[in-house]
This record gives sequence, structure tokens and C-alpha cells, in this order.
Amino acid sequence: MTAVEDFTTLLARTPVTTDEALALFDSLDPVSVDEMIGQWWGSEFPTGHPMDGLLAATGWAGKRFDSADEVHPLLFWNADRSDVFAVDPALVPMNLPLPSGARKPWLHKVITLGRPVMGTSKYTARLRMTEYRGVSSATMIYDARPINDVFHRVDASTLLGCMDLRDAAPYFFVLRR
Repeated sequence: MTAVEDFTTLLARTPVTTDEALALFDSLDPVSVDEMIGQWWGSEFPTGHPMDGLLAATGWAGKRFDSADEVHPLLFWNADRSDVFAVDPALVPMNLPLPSGARKPWLHKVITLGRPVMGTSKYTARLRMTEYRGVSSATMIYDARPINDVFHRVDASTLLGCMDLRDAAPYFFVLRR
């Protein structure tokens, strides 16, 4: 099976294990910083990670890379999903314990209502080539969080992202042009 077929198969049967997602990630080709430039639409790649479902529930739309030093790492849909806005990751409570029913539509309302406070026009991340799991690939480095998002290519318009968080299992997501 090719890496693209493996990706399609695993995505269809998510959640998969973290080990399966890592094996898939390792089988994919690395990406250059130049290949990242542009708007990417995001979706989740569930692995049983505590964050699974959270991005979708909050209205996460994706990421925008204007240059290696000008990155909006968190784009969210507005209330009617007609446009997106950038959020400053420094203002997002990443470790906030949420109740079991937290993966609900009200989370999107919290993000959209919080836009005046959390929204930003400033770039809050950058792209660099880094080595992760023995392979050098484009990596988005958050300015205010100990988080690196490493990207590998599924095909010309699809990437598998692996969020490397300090002291946590990797979190996986998909970006599409």
C-alpha cells in the first residue's frame, strides 16, 4: 500500500492509535518551508488524544502561512462560517480542564464571542526546518507556546501535521489546500 492509501485507510477508520499515526507520519515525505506558504484548511485526525474533537468544536478553520516569519497558526470560523479570523495562541487556555460534555457547539460561540480579546492581526508563529523523529521537515514554531507543529506531505494538496507538545503525546491533524 502507498503512503496515500495508508492515509486514506486510516482516516476512514479513525480513531487510530498514536503508534499507527506515528508510523503513517514517518512513512510520508517531508515538506519544505516554501511548500507551506498559503492558506490551509484544517481537520482533525483522531487518535484518542485528549484534544480530539476540541478543534472541531471550537470552529477551527486552519492555518495561514504568509512567509516563513509571518504565520497565523490558529484560524477560526466566524459565527456564520462566512469568514475566518486569527486567534493569538497565547490567549487560548490550552490546559483548561473541560467537563465531559465540553465538545459541544457552545465552544464555537465562546471563541467567536472572545474574538475582540483573543483575535489578532499579528503573526504569532514562524516556519523553520527542524528535525523530528530523524527527518528534517517544515515546522511551525509557536511564539508563545512550547509547541511545534511538524508537517509531512500526503499529496500535493494534503499534509499530515503532528503537534509536538512538551510532556504530552503527539496530536495529529490534517491540512488541505
